[in-house]
Amino acid sequence: MAGNVTSLFRSGAHSPSMAALAREGGDGTGPVDFCIPCNPYFPTPAMMETMAARLKDIITFYPSSADTITAELCNLLQLPPQAVAMGNGSTELITWIDHLLVRESLAVPVPTFGRWTDQPMETGKRVDMFPLQESNGFALDLAQYADFIRKRGTKVAVICNPNNPDGGFIHKQALVQFMDAMADLDLIVVDESFLEFADAEAEPSVVQEAMLRPNVIVLRSLGKNFGLHGIRFGYMVANPSLAGKVRSMLPKWNLNAFAEYVVFMLKEHGAEYAQSLLQVRKDRLEMASQLATLPGLTVYPSQGNFLFVRLPVGAEGTVVRDRMLTEHRILVRECGNKIGSSSRFLRLVVRPEVDVRRLVSAMEQVLYGTRRGAAVPELSTGTSYSSGTAAVDRLVSETNGAGIQLAQAVGAGPVPGLAAAPAAGVGMPLPVAAQQGVGMPMPAAAMQMQQPQQMQQPMMAPVTPMTPAPAPAPAPMPMQMQPPAPAGPTPPGVPARGGLTAAQVRGMTAPAPPAPNLAPAPATGWPNAQSWPNAAGMGQAG
Repeated sequence: MAGNVTSLFRSGAHSPSMAALAREGGDGTGPVDFCIPCNPYFPTPAMMETMAARLKDIITFYPSSADTITAELCNLLQLPPQAVAMGNGSTELITWIDHLLVRESLAVPVPTFGRWTDQPMETGKRVDMFPLQESNGFALDLAQYADFIRKRGTKVAVICNPNNPDGGFIHKQALVQFMDAMADLDLIVVDESFLEFADAEAEPSVVQEAMLRPNVIVLRSLGKNFGLHGIRFGYMVANPSLAGKVRSMLPKWNLNAFAEYVVFMLKEHGAEYAQSLLQVRKDRLEMASQLATLPGLTVYPSQGNFLFVRLPVGAEGTVVRDRMLTEHRILVRECGNKIGSSSRFLRLVVRPEVDVRRLVSAMEQVLYGTRRGAAVPELSTGTSYSSGTAAVDRLVSETNGAGIQLAQAVGAGPVPGLAAAPAAGVGMPLPVAAQQGVGMPMPAAAMQMQQPQQMQQPMMAPVTPMTPAPAPAPAPMPMQMQPPAPAGPTPPGVPARGGLTAAQVRGMTAPAPPAPNLAPAPATGWPNAQSWPNAAGMGQAG
């Protein structure tokens, strides 16, 4: 059974594996999905019953044109239709953005949503991957990212806010400053697919700012917000010229009748939707608290509807994943196939308290047994990266997961409006085979062992576990004190020391002091549950 489960996961067939287990019976409890990000409170059962009653009409007749559906959505979100393009899922829009607007190179922090790394490589673009550091809670330092882009000469920059899989969040003020400092780039994409689950500030979206700038696109997902992944619909917001360029390439009927029905139904259910977001945010705090009771498990700050966790020392993600599924009928997302991550990490979707209790109980048994003893063993060979696309896997393999080789690093001066990151490393020695201009950025002081500078306090400190006596789990070794890596490159996709990929080890940079021009905006509260969230995810009545 374990072999079949593994093959199903690697093929991406998550739901069929859950259905198969359900048909096999078991202990009387149904399967629980902590893998696919969703909104468990929306649509409501009453809304689903209404859709079911209209099923025959929905599947029998043609949908309206994309322009008609887009106009209805824009009326709801108070956006001009000329600045919006709707796609058959956000991935359709990512595909067209790559084909139409990415000329030669794209920068993206990793780990992140796989289509932002895989899609440009499939079309022969250079992908410059900026490694997020575990030592800094996977927070994105915009000043260091801007400096990385300048030195590489990258033409397009991508930022996911919140980021998938870690849920890292960037305040609106800092994002706007980054957009202005990088105004000469061909394109800046801000992927806000999970932003409506954030509560760090009242108006976190940059859609209004994007419409005023010539090179900014904001991408948003409806399926993730509404928990309707099977209904493929998402949208992008940009200035009318950019939005029109993408919209002109989309088929007239690229949106299906289910998407149309949901869009036209939403105006009657704004209060229920806003309330569902409030509940997911409360569940996120409770779930993080429950997971923090597991010895040795680290929970990272998140503003998405999921939590990124590091397994205890000695635990291997694929083993945990398979045992959770086969023994407890719980599906979790192991992140070993995400560039910049490894099998030490899981992404767990925020779910109601009753499901979380079952998750925590199952993880206790899988990780520690009935006595909370030793964790499940690590696989000796590690896990290989697989995107599901042979061409992408070949490119990643040839560059050891570090992106496409650069013939010559492009030098550039300081980034206007952003403080440049220092060139100090955290002391991780470089493999002998690593050369300048290949893969991740190469810190000037990367060969020295030195203490890291004081890190900027993250928005929410990582939740640290309460380790019970008598046998506390060993704390992970700080990055700067890691033993030297062996000479020569690490095999592609195999997690290196400390659970990092070889690309991360080669490209480590020290956490920078707070940039003076990137002060975060103050956090202010949650949306009014009686109003429909506007395009910024909060606030105005529709």
